[in-house]
Amino acid sequence: MRQDRRSAKVGVLAVIAASAALAAHAGPFYRLQSTVSFKSQSPGWDYLAFDAARSWLFIDRRADGVTVYDTQEGKVVGQIERSEGANATTLVPDVDRGYTTNGDGSTTVFQLSTLKTLDRMKLGPSADASFYEPATGQLAFMRGDDHEITFVDARSGAVTARTKTISDELEAAAADGQGHLFVAERDRAAVLRVDARRHRVLGEWKIANCKAPTGLTIDRANHRLFIGCRGDKPVLAVLSSQTGVEVATLPIGRGNDGVAYDPETRTVFTSNGLDANLVIFSQLGADRYALAQAVTTRPIARTMALDPKTKSVFLVTAEGVVDPAKPVNHEAGPFYPNRYFPDSFTLLTYAPR
Repeated sequence: MRQDRRSAKVGVLAVIAASAALAAHAGPFYRLQSTVSFKSQSPGWDYLAFDAARSWLFIDRRADGVTVYDTQEGKVVGQIERSEGANATTLVPDVDRGYTTNGDGSTTVFQLSTLKTLDRMKLGPSADASFYEPATGQLAFMRGDDHEITFVDARSGAVTARTKTISDELEAAAADGQGHLFVAERDRAAVLRVDARRHRVLGEWKIANCKAPTGLTIDRANHRLFIGCRGDKPVLAVLSSQTGVEVATLPIGRGNDGVAYDPETRTVFTSNGLDANLVIFSQLGADRYALAQAVTTRPIARTMALDPKTKSVFLVTAEGVVDPAKPVNHEAGPFYPNRYFPDSFTLLTYAPR
């Protein structure tokens, strides 16, 4: 009986401690702060990148190239020339450079401080995104259609290596700061671990109950990977970046394409386009997470960027339609838009208040 009472007391204390920890991490609810529309005859987009030093948001608008928006002043400050077809932009402040990833397999190199285009280099037939690996000073370009990760020296722009992969759907990546790169493999329900110094694949970690891993980011201090998984039962999978062991699985909205982590507030953000929500978790410990809030956004607002200073979250979307006369991306969703209306492209800013 005494043992039962002790166990019950311990259980109650654990619940109280967890509730107190969650309350300590809970902040104001996120709400829509502003919307900004952009002119475009054929809206399209993919990744977003944020320059915290200047409060510049780089919006990759595919056919319209990269638009640079000052989030503090609320105005467009530039357009990256020769960046048509851009899916993503990677910023490297240490060398005052930015690199776009263009769908035709090229990258547009520009000076970050002036936004002046320096070159447009061909890497291969196609490309989807790139990510910076700070320990080696390289960019890793995801070129899944060619089963390749192409490494480029951030300072010189020279190709340093081409690493072959099995996957042909290489998605988001993150670096641990020690020379390792982790890449989501959407077609293999796995994460690839890559040695950026030797340009070698070290292993592949399968993720249980995960379909189409897409968004990915890292908590370097606690060695945790956060991976957004799609499907009818979408989840945020939390893995050890040292062993690949899955330590937590949390439900999120459908159509995830973006995951962000704020180490200052120990908060994980997931942007989910099909369910039009921003699902946010508090990190109570390396292996413990709790839902902080789930905010309604707008349909197909799937990618995002986080301002680490103001804690604002930026998403983009457009008014779309499924045109039966055109191919429909059934993998993304049964009614995923295959056409967007002119001048409907919109930047959404969500802020805690």
